[in-house]
Amino acid sequence: MTEIKKNLVCWAVSDGRAGIEANCLGLAAAMGLPPVIHHVQMKSPWKWLPPALIPLHSSIYDTSALPPKDVPRESWPDIIIGCGRQAALFTALVRKLSKGKTFAIQIQDPKVSSNLYNFVITPEHDRLRGANVLTTCGALNKITPDLLEAGKKDLAPRIKDLPKPLVAVLIGGKSKAYDLTADIIHQLGNKLQKLHQETGCGFLVTTSRRTGQQNEALLLGYLKDLPAFVWDGQSPNPYFGFLGSADAIIVTSDSVNMVTEAASTGRPVFTVDLEGGTKKFDRFHKKLRDDGIIRPFDGTLETWHYPPLCESQRIAKIILKKLDDSGRL
Repeated sequence: MTEIKKNLVCWAVSDGRAGIEANCLGLAAAMGLPPVIHHVQMKSPWKWLPPALIPLHSSIYDTSALPPKDVPRESWPDIIIGCGRQAALFTALVRKLSKGKTFAIQIQDPKVSSNLYNFVITPEHDRLRGANVLTTCGALNKITPDLLEAGKKDLAPRIKDLPKPLVAVLIGGKSKAYDLTADIIHQLGNKLQKLHQETGCGFLVTTSRRTGQQNEALLLGYLKDLPAFVWDGQSPNPYFGFLGSADAIIVTSDSVNMVTEAASTGRPVFTVDLEGGTKKFDRFHKKLRDDGIIRPFDGTLETWHYPPLCESQRIAKIILKKLDDSGRL
């Protein structure tokens, strides 16, 4: 990878949601940059309007979110990586107010002209295209073999009594596009019990805030007599340890981030369909199925191989070359 010869200042900007911020942090890490994290929100009424109708002006954000207009040019960051709707115009504003000093990267379709940025990075299933648009298979993340190995090592003492093979179970929940119903939990619970009976496997289980207390309680009922480590949400998050330790991964279909992260391991990934969905999600899942990465979970284990998704590293190489060619590195 291109070597970074200068001490570059990088901002990672999002609305603070973990799934959105993970894209920024993943790309920054792949570029070898320690980011300064900013969480931003547009003020009313701008946050309710389509981005194309919002003026590119500092007044749409809290003044504390942006440096004063008259600060020296060198006070602006060298690179800004924004992700999500709330950050999209902020990323463009910083590029504008810095008079081009800041190299602006926006992750996900900003719903405004891609010409406001140096690069826009968007999943293939979003279908945005352009001269400065880079497409990815799924979401960006910071997963590397080293990170997975470190997570596995940290988790090992906590799961030493679990039988093998180890199966990670990653549960999302209700979103704008999907709904996790009690019926789906019942079906999943029965399949997990069947899986243990047939393979003797152990489980590594994590839920999310979107799962809901009732669904969590239902799932725990199915797991109570199975060898399972269920994250309690209080102790240090073992997520990367789960991914690094698992021989196979079961993940709900509602989260592009979780499915992509599972696919970054190279291990078999089984998906659990939730109610709902969109054409964009359908295109994403179809591509991963066609590429031999994911299969639907039917209560059995299979083994297959594929190259782990390393999209953050691939995109980072492209951006670093562009920065190097332009003399910014």
